[in-house]
Amino acid sequence: MTPSLREQFERLALRLSELDALLADPQVSADIRRYRSLSREQSEAAHVVGLFRRYQAREADLAGAREMLADAGLDAEMQAMARDEAAGAEADLQRLDADLQAALIPKDPDDDRNAFLEIRAGTGGDESALFAGDLARLYQRYCERQGWRTEVLSENPAELGGYKELVLRVEGDGAYARLRFESGGHRVQRVPATEAQGRIHTSTITVSVMPEAEDVDIKLNPADIEMQVMRSTGSGGQSVNTTDSAVRLIHKPSGIVVKCQQEKSQTKNRAMAERMLRAKLYEIEQERIRNERDSMRRGQVGTGDRSEKIRTYNFPQDRLTDHRIGLTVHNLPAIMSGGVEDVITACRTHYQAEALKQQMGEGPGASA
Repeated sequence: MTPSLREQFERLALRLSELDALLADPQVSADIRRYRSLSREQSEAAHVVGLFRRYQAREADLAGAREMLADAGLDAEMQAMARDEAAGAEADLQRLDADLQAALIPKDPDDDRNAFLEIRAGTGGDESALFAGDLARLYQRYCERQGWRTEVLSENPAELGGYKELVLRVEGDGAYARLRFESGGHRVQRVPATEAQGRIHTSTITVSVMPEAEDVDIKLNPADIEMQVMRSTGSGGQSVNTTDSAVRLIHKPSGIVVKCQQEKSQTKNRAMAERMLRAKLYEIEQERIRNERDSMRRGQVGTGDRSEKIRTYNFPQDRLTDHRIGLTVHNLPAIMSGGVEDVITACRTHYQAEALKQQMGEGPGASA
């Protein structure tokens, strides 16, 4: 580890002491927004400082083992123990060094938030809608494996099955951090059930993942919102389709439209629709900030055209390919049953590595 990195971690240890003192201050705890912000910073700093202290401890262990090995009077049994200790310390130091470098990557403040996941059929007609349904089940099963709660907020079923549009709310620790790289165009190549001649069709859907915004993040002006009520549609619960409980909100300044129909209560549907609207407005604001910081705009979804894709699901070849990171895996039945963890982890690891390169001054856009 370089001296500059050691200095950086020592400064972080001092900051951790400051944060501990601030959080014990009654004036700080009275300011909920500041307290939450400082609590998040304290938790992250404590994790990194803990890694650094373990690194220092293993450095001392390695130095002690090497000192023993340099002792010519040490018997064979103690020499063997010292060699084992040195080897273990070196392995731990290598792992901790990698963990510490990864910890230097600036953490996205949205990573710990819940997420809204929108799935929309693109090109391909009925087959696109059917695949949207398949992908919705994939994500719901994946979320179940993570111990997260999913809730259907709005759905527009297609006549032959699947969805023209579906909006899910995902609640759980790190939901947005895990799902954020699923945003984009997803392409499927397979023989549709309705295809009599066995020809392979290509269809697309688009996925958008947004962090759930808190009330303090985005304030909604009631004068900017037009509310429309209507009869709910789709597979709601008992009596859900018999009252005008569905709510559509139109944000007049931006033109954003959101809808929630799953609750019997119009009040509950409006409350959830407002949360969806906040998430969309929050994402727009965060995108504006990112654009100011980085001239290379990161588009999230695109138009749904076949050429705008992040991932291909090729059923005849039993293959999934993520085009952003050059990853190809097989066993689509297991993946479509929710076993997409390895792909999601590979995407996160790739982008973390890219962020680390830029952090260390090695990547694109880093200062010379």
